[in-house]
Amino acid sequence: MLFMKADKAHSWTCMDLYVFATPYRVTWTWYFISRQHTVEFPEWDGKAEYEYVKNKGVSIFLMHAGMLGTLQALWDVFPLFSNTGWGESSNLAFLEKHMGANFEPRPEPWVTNVTTDQIQSGDLLAISKIRGRWGGFETLEKWVSGAYAGHSAVALRDSEGKLWVGESGNENDKGEDVIAILPWEEWWAFEQTKDDSNPQIALLPLHPDVRAKFDVAAAWKYARSMEGKPYGYHNLIFSWIDTVSENYPPPLDAHLVASFMTVWSQMQPEYAANMWNEALNKRLGTEGLDLSDVLVEVEKRGSSFDKLLAVPELDDWIYSDGKSTSCIAFILEMYKEAGLFGPLASSIQVTEFTIKDAYMLNFFENNASRLPTWCNDNDSVKLPYCQILGKYRMELPGYNTMEPYSHMNEQCPTLPPKYNRPDNC
Repeated sequence: MLFMKADKAHSWTCMDLYVFATPYRVTWTWYFISRQHTVEFPEWDGKAEYEYVKNKGVSIFLMHAGMLGTLQALWDVFPLFSNTGWGESSNLAFLEKHMGANFEPRPEPWVTNVTTDQIQSGDLLAISKIRGRWGGFETLEKWVSGAYAGHSAVALRDSEGKLWVGESGNENDKGEDVIAILPWEEWWAFEQTKDDSNPQIALLPLHPDVRAKFDVAAAWKYARSMEGKPYGYHNLIFSWIDTVSENYPPPLDAHLVASFMTVWSQMQPEYAANMWNEALNKRLGTEGLDLSDVLVEVEKRGSSFDKLLAVPELDDWIYSDGKSTSCIAFILEMYKEAGLFGPLASSIQVTEFTIKDAYMLNFFENNASRLPTWCNDNDSVKLPYCQILGKYRMELPGYNTMEPYSHMNEQCPTLPPKYNRPDNC
């Protein structure tokens, strides 16, 4: 039982919203009247929760915006996932407000008449979805990571000259997100006519010197070895979290992330195991612990959950369903296998890269005269890459500027709106 006193209201409409959390539960309540209030826990979830609370107490979060402000914040987020014009405009407004992004309309036609003979193996496809389920998810991903694209794919040309697209996160016939290798024509037709997230797509051609290093056979071998495997949900959030406190835009922090995980673990235990439980066990060197056990184990070791989240992912970790690669990790692991990171390959963990980290690599064409002839041919603004689909002009701040280095992107902050990045983080 907890006793709390609320007084000295700032206004007659003041209403405090509190969240109470242990590794085993999350509950909430609100107070409108100035007096002493009582929070009751009718029973503990076994001896483990009792011992935890006896030694560590209950985490208490005051939602600074209050009840009405919190509801307003939820109202700002809810429409991001709507597959409507309202949802699209909400995503654009959110990114403009919280990231300072611009969405300048492009002249029509919004689809480039691409001739595939000028697309080669290793060329990166940066994708930004702005409505529906994936649009909402990508908007939040962009906000916390500073990336101006939320998905990616890669071009591959086979020995007979046929062009393919490798993509981690392609939905199969069973509705599962998997790693797929698709003919260009099939992939491109889907993006133009069936992808209801209204994707904006840019082609980022490799620089000729980098392309000369690209071992196509090794890239294909890697791609085939990963084909059909699940999308890399296991390490998805860990490419974003590198530090104890400087990857969480307010009101987020590690405690709130832990509370969210606790709630979700109760609602969707199988989903939770896929999203973070196995990855947290990898960081502890344990096996089979669920989230509550992980939190208790961290406390036993005298550490903290925020430090655990910041432990770098290792590319050679094997999960219950194999290696785990998100859309961009799949591509960068292919780059490693194809020789683009050279002798640095063993000291770079590409599962620590966000999409922004990838398009900042200085692997791409820097001479506009060598871009495909159809590149940006309908647009008066000549981007340093080729936008091939979308109503809005794609920004990629920091594009093609970063030389690879050992332990790259393992300790980088990502706080909006400037997303300042220290050297060699």
